[in-house]
Order: sequence, then structure tokens, then C-alpha cells
Amino acid sequence: MVRKVLKRLEDLNTKGCLWMYILRILSDRPVHAYTLRREIERRFGFRPGTVTAYRVLYSLTSGGFVTKKSEGRRKVYRITGKGRDELREAVRFYKKQVSVLSSAI
Repeated sequence: MVRKVLKRLEDLNTKGCLWMYILRILSDRPVHAYTLRREIERRFGFRPGTVTAYRVLYSLTSGGFVTKKSEGRRKVYRITGKGRDELREAVRFYKKQVSVLSSAI
């Protein structure tokens, strides 16, 4: 039972929050969409589905957190100031949660 609960926690904080990982990668440099999944796996240890990654990129672009620019036949994604602000807030949230949970142990 515990393992099942931890797996759900892991999924919720990785695949369920894919936008944070994408913004984190884009905060380092602009990236082509097709390289994102491989980069997420290399840096964060999980691989999201292809459609999921594109769906999240679309949402981030629609929300103004990311911009998309065509370079030839490829699309390059860049984080915006709004995206950086949102990523900072997410990191603050997780730091606070870790602090609260750690103090309870």
C-alpha cells in the first residue's frame, strides 16, 4: 500500500507538474520541442509521453509563459518573463512544503 501511495506522489510531482520541468529547461536555453522529452529524462529521471509534452507546451504558449519561434521547419521554445516568475513561485512553494514536512519529522 505505501509503495502505491509513493508512486502516486511521484507521478503527481513529475508527470502531473510537467510544466515546471519544461520551464526549468527553457530557463537555461531555448529548446526544440522534440528534444524536451529526452532532456527531461536526462535531467529529471522520467520521460513524459510525446502527446503530453506537446499539450503542455501548447498550454504554456497560450498562457504567455513560453514563446514559440519558427527556425526553418523547427519550432524553438523560449521562456518568457511571466514563465520565469511562475517557475520561481513553484520553487518557493516546494521549498515551503519541504520545510513544513521536514519539521514534522
